Amino acid sequence: MSFLSPQRLVMLVFFLQPVAYGSWLPRIPEIQNALGMSHADLAVALLGMPLGTLLTLPVAGPIVGKIGARRAILIGFVFYSLAVLLPVLAASPLMLFAALMLAGSSISFVELGLNVQADLEEKSSGKLIMNTSHGFWAVGIMVGSLVGSGFAALGVAPQHAVPMLSALVLPIALLAGAALPALADTATQRDTKKSAWSLPSPALIGICLFVFGITMSEGAMADWSAIFLREALGAEGGFVGLGYSLFAFMVAAGRFGGDTLKRKFGPVGTARLCGSLAVLGGLTLFFAPTIEIALLGFGILGLGLSVGFPLAVTAAADIGDRAASANVAVLSFVALTGFLVGPPLIGFVAQVTDIRFGIACVVPFLLISLFLTGRLRERSAVSST
Repeated sequence: MSFLSPQRLVMLVFFLQPVAYGSWLPRIPEIQNALGMSHADLAVALLGMPLGTLLTLPVAGPIVGKIGARRAILIGFVFYSLAVLLPVLAASPLMLFAALMLAGSSISFVELGLNVQADLEEKSSGKLIMNTSHGFWAVGIMVGSLVGSGFAALGVAPQHAVPMLSALVLPIALLAGAALPALADTATQRDTKKSAWSLPSPALIGICLFVFGITMSEGAMADWSAIFLREALGAEGGFVGLGYSLFAFMVAAGRFGGDTLKRKFGPVGTARLCGSLAVLGGLTLFFAPTIEIALLGFGILGLGLSVGFPLAVTAAADIGDRAASANVAVLSFVALTGFLVGPPLIGFVAQVTDIRFGIACVVPFLLISLFLTGRLRERSAVSST
């Protein structure tokens, strides 16, 4: 792996991390039927993953700051690769909840380590890579979703498909992670007034509120897009996973162009442009009369949401009042709260009304995020790749 630059190694691990998890997403309707769960039952079970991450992040931030991002990636990836197998092996709704909770707990270290490593690489090299790195993450989850849809169409049980992908990805990820440079966070090397356990600053709170609507919508698409296509528009078989696959593709496309847009329009201008598209995509889904229009809505929404979280990560890491890992951990905590709130909210609304009104719940939160884009003002400058 010596021919790969440190920036490309970061992008590679970003790509590999969500592949196995992405293959689980198209199988959610299948698991729901196998366990005899209603929408409300599934909504509660899906709380497990973000809840596990939320419970872990308060300690993950200080730990990652102490052991370093590279080591957190290596250790976290091992536990995550084992935990991601558990949801497809669950034999009851309670076991599914517990399995997702363990997977969410394990993912906190590897994702936090990846975001901090990308930020440190930007600062070390002077090149923008955060949006592109998250673009590779979106490609990874898209690839996983497509492979999962393919396995579903071929009749391969999820209990076999997910472990196969996890076993394939893990050794490659460990090789790439081991080749990453051990970069130090300069904020941890100087005396700062705030510790990792202090309350977030007003600047960080604004960024966190911005990202809440973004990640709430991302989580909603991950967990409910397949069910939306099946129930609202009658999609069947492998087609139920196409909505999320297209959504993830457009998230990736937006992130690959995000660093260029950020250089041209700045973080605030980029966020406002994409935020407007996200609102349009959400409304398109609600009114979609056909599968084709719904797929268009998923694509517009994915493009609109694409750069929100990467821009927020950079903005939080650049505040400089304490270690980047501490601020990014707080941001990740709020971001995962969005994932925590979104899926069950949609599930409960869909239970009372229907899945269209459930999906429409994301629109008001996206409007709030659009209003808060000014919180992403630039505090430091790096060049493009």
